[in-house]
Amino acid sequence: MALFGFLGKRSEGGSLKKHSERATNKRAQAIDRWESIQALIQMGNAESVEALLPRFGFYVDPSITDQDEKDAAFAGIVSAGECAIAPVSDYLRRAESIAWPLKMLDALCAKEDVIARLLEALAAMDTEYERDPQRKIDIIVALEERHDSRVVGAVLRFLQDANETVRFSAVGTILAQQEATSAVHELVQCYLHDESVRVRNRIFDGLVDLNATVPDGERAAFRAALVPGFELDSAGRPRRR
Repeated sequence: MALFGFLGKRSEGGSLKKHSERATNKRAQAIDRWESIQALIQMGNAESVEALLPRFGFYVDPSITDQDEKDAAFAGIVSAGECAIAPVSDYLRRAESIAWPLKMLDALCAKEDVIARLLEALAAMDTEYERDPQRKIDIIVALEERHDSRVVGAVLRFLQDANETVRFSAVGTILAQQEATSAVHELVQCYLHDESVRVRNRIFDGLVDLNATVPDGERAAFRAALVPGFELDSAGRPRRR
């Protein structure tokens, strides 16, 4: 029995490797790739989920085939249940695009857990210059659509990011949270020092919408930085004329 069990594991391992290679080979015949995707779906374990995930990292012609394969892989991963969460979370942290892994996590996890995994991925990123910050932008934008008390604290440092779009996105995500008023000082400082007109305008409009009050010690500098059409009322609240 032990021998048969050993041989069974060897056979399963070989099958996983074969189907993993075919399912993620964009040059394979579509029928072979489809067969391997289905085989991995049938396995329904963490290893087969991990083997399916790279299929979301490339495109094949025609587009209908590409979509069918990705839809099938998505459904198979979600049907695997709890065992899929760890490999999908790992994929979220390294994938070029977060769209598919985020969609999977939304189907697999509670909202709070999805936010925790987005914050974990964001925590590994810094604010220095990078050639393509799109993953960072996508994660920050995804958090804008989700409300959680942890978001403001996690996103604040990106108000100082080297990339203007990252800063713009960070402002929007902070302002979308119920805790946005706790970040008024940081938003005011960003307004005072950011060179981007659209970042500054988004901050100003956000402060107006919050009915926020600029701290006493920052009002003189804030007034001096205002452009025509913007003002600070007698109570220190930003207003458009």
